[in-house]
Amino acid sequence: RRVHGVCCGGGGMLAGIGAYIKATYPQVKIIGVNPVDSPGMTLSLQNGKVTPLDFVGTFADGTAIKVIGQHGFEVCQHVVDEMITVSADEICAAIKDVFAETRVVLEPSGALAVAGCKRWIESTGSKGKDHTLVCVLSGANIDFDKLRFVSERADTSETLLSVIMPERPGSFFQVYDAIYPRQVTEFACRQSSETLAD
Repeated sequence: RRVHGVCCGGGGMLAGIGAYIKATYPQVKIIGVNPVDSPGMTLSLQNGKVTPLDFVGTFADGTAIKVIGQHGFEVCQHVVDEMITVSADEICAAIKDVFAETRVVLEPSGALAVAGCKRWIESTGSKGKDHTLVCVLSGANIDFDKLRFVSERADTSETLLSVIMPERPGSFFQVYDAIYPRQVTEFACRQSSETLAD
């Protein structure tokens, strides 16, 4: 089957893989992926020049770069078809997915391609049925302390909400009406003033 797209993190690896793929299979779409809080390549390609970032997130620390490389940027200008940004939660879900399938624990930067691929499938509505996609995975250098964070954020079956509501009978049911049909599995409340609870 023909490969329709290659997802890869945004940077030197993206430039190298993109250059090779476009030289040998020019019809293949090259999709770069950045964390939403470190979109160096995404912004630079949008702006047509290397664009320094004021702040970078450190969850995907392998891609937490304030200024991308000039050479990699120039190559990516010619070979990258699309850039996607993904959240930390999407990266965590990708780490969990790869672990469930292969029993390999990727570092957050190494899971960018899977998170981006899932986002691309969702945004195009293709469900992956009409496309053969390749994800470039790299790095298993995850800090052991991050595993708990990854595990909690990857669990999409539960979501933690914090709300402030009036301190009066029926307030909880108003909150529940807003989230129905989702289930409430745990509820904690404290009175923050005579009229409000949170």
